[in-house]
Amino acid sequence: MRQLWAPWRMAYIGADTSKAGCVFCEKASSTADESNFVLLRGERCFALMNIFPYNNGHLMIAPYVHLPTILELDPATLTEMMTMAQRCVRACQQAMGAQGFNMGINQGGVAGAGIADHIHMHVVPRWGGDTNFMPVLADVKVMPDLLENSYRQIRSALLAQGEEPQQP
Repeated sequence: MRQLWAPWRMAYIGADTSKAGCVFCEKASSTADESNFVLLRGERCFALMNIFPYNNGHLMIAPYVHLPTILELDPATLTEMMTMAQRCVRACQQAMGAQGFNMGINQGGVAGAGIADHIHMHVVPRWGGDTNFMPVLADVKVMPDLLENSYRQIRSALLAQGEEPQQP
């Protein structure tokens, strides 16, 4: 039997979840967009790569405001989340040739939200045949490209759409 080594996953598995602070709030207030993998900034929301992705190009869209549910978001923020998702989908299609997408919000810990206190939306690009026996038999996902490469590809496509990302 061969071994598939994915040592970067230990940062996720061994993460200290008791530390104070919110990763979305921290990344939103930082100006280090490239090292934080922030793809795009709007007036009310921002898009960033998921550093523990389900698939290449997996990104998230979060409002700047720290709220746990969509019920508390104003209509303008909800609208910007969806229009930003639309831009990100288009960018993933252009940059990576994505053929489909899983998109969703896991609201609350019981619904699978890993970060339940700051609402966010997942956008996961998909390709025909991107699932094989590894996730089913070994509970392992093989990622064919580096996070940094996905970030550069998607960010370039977003910039090519014409609007400059806003800075904090």
